[in-house]
Amino acid sequence: MHIEIGILSQDKIAYASVAATALLGAHSAGWLKSPTTWLRTALAAFFFSALMQAWHMPIGPSELHMVGAMPIYLLFGFVPTLFGFGIGLLLQGLVFEPQDLAHLSVNFLSLAVPLVVLHHGMGRKLSTLTLANVCKLDAVYYTGVTLMVGFWLSISNTATPVADWALFASSYISLVLIEPVLTVVLTLGARHLKNSRWAALCLDEVTLQRVGAAA
Repeated sequence: MHIEIGILSQDKIAYASVAATALLGAHSAGWLKSPTTWLRTALAAFFFSALMQAWHMPIGPSELHMVGAMPIYLLFGFVPTLFGFGIGLLLQGLVFEPQDLAHLSVNFLSLAVPLVVLHHGMGRKLSTLTLANVCKLDAVYYTGVTLMVGFWLSISNTATPVADWALFASSYISLVLIEPVLTVVLTLGARHLKNSRWAALCLDEVTLQRVGAAA
């Protein structure tokens, strides 16, 4: 989901920065007032950063990462995941890939916009956590990510062949096949912790209800 440096002009990066700031600002009120949300955000940022660094490879005009979006979203909640994406990308740029800081807002929006759409669509309606439901969430989310990458390429400085984007988009099939298993294992594992004090602090309340319904 990383866009290679030089593909986008500075004015388009500036517009992306305004959009990213507005998106975070719109969800900041509840976040700022809740220390519990800060803790979940820190956990989301940590796991997101760890997964990104654990497995990634350049493919065509972008880069394929193990994002872990659905386990992070389902375990820690929507707002912590949203801010966790931003903090995780910032940490990645500061520690591992300084050149990616130039596209921080662009890469954030590639992950955040599909998350917002998913949460306000399927995410809120999800009642139980089953493998089928998780597969649907993953398919919708990563379709959104690949479409966001396609959007950035469509407004890039140089024309990018559709075949290059299609190669990148097809690479996400591997995540759609692998990540649901990780999601189910982790979320159902939360079933054994749902009555603990730490679970109440660290895990999203809605997820604890869902794993209880799936028990």
